[in-house]
Amino acid sequence: MATKAHELDELNAVDLEARLREAKEELFNLRFQSATGQLESHGRLRTVKKDIARIYTVVRERELGIRTTPGSSNEDGAA
Repeated sequence: MATKAHELDELNAVDLEARLREAKEELFNLRFQSATGQLESHGRLRTVKKDIARIYTVVRERELGIRTTPGSSNEDGAA
């Protein structure tokens, strides 16, 4: 399942970190399966990599103040 950026906007920092940890673990398992010739869905590798990149992007944009964290007081409705 591909994660969309607007879905990640609804998560707080702890949930994002958990989602990142799960995605990295899945990527490790997929790479291991690929190396041993057991991988059936090669497209899943690409999807998980993109999900990890999306999570890192949301985290970085929050650090820079481009995105707001859920529940923060400076939400003005701007996208």
